[in-house]
Amino acid sequence: MTSKELWKVFSKGIYNENPIFRLALSLCPALAVTSSAINALTMGLCVLFVITANNTVVSLTRRFVNSKVRVPVYITFIATIVTVVQLVLEAYAPKLYSALGIYLSLIVVFAIILARAEVFASKNKVIPSFLDGLGMGCGFTIAMVIIGIIRECLGNGTIFGMTVMGSWYNPALIMILPPGAFILIGYIMGAMKLYDKKIEMKKYEVGEN
Repeated sequence: MTSKELWKVFSKGIYNENPIFRLALSLCPALAVTSSAINALTMGLCVLFVITANNTVVSLTRRFVNSKVRVPVYITFIATIVTVVQLVLEAYAPKLYSALGIYLSLIVVFAIILARAEVFASKNKVIPSFLDGLGMGCGFTIAMVIIGIIRECLGNGTIFGMTVMGSWYNPALIMILPPGAFILIGYIMGAMKLYDKKIEMKKYEVGEN
């Protein structure tokens, strides 16, 4: 692959195929752990590491895995990597480990991780697979942080634990509840669709001229 093609493989996960805002995959953590920006960032980085590592391992072993048992094998790879992440967090960041709770274990069954292994990593070489996982992980992390910052700001008046709203601000409690996250994600998806339509209209107008 050329450098331009490799960049395309990496960058598609950030916007055009963003796991949350475009593909609507792995919405469970987006609803559950983004009530604070730090939790959202931690979960995003965990998923980034897992999806990148898993894509690399799947690509390296793709010629040795029987297609009939590939899904159980991929899940075993993911579970092993997630276990390593859990042990590291439990040892060095016990508060974050407790805050993420069961959702950290549920990374094993996140649709986006298995989907990239099946759709891309199992059919491509190591470097493209690594970049695909890295791009998808970055897109997931960016989306989680955006949701976390907005929810924490509107729901608590803070960002990463630092107060940004004065005493006059009356927090919107719905924003720290899952329904608030669901509404927010819907608005962001809608805004991205409108932006895409505006870009298409500009291209159409330029083409006509």
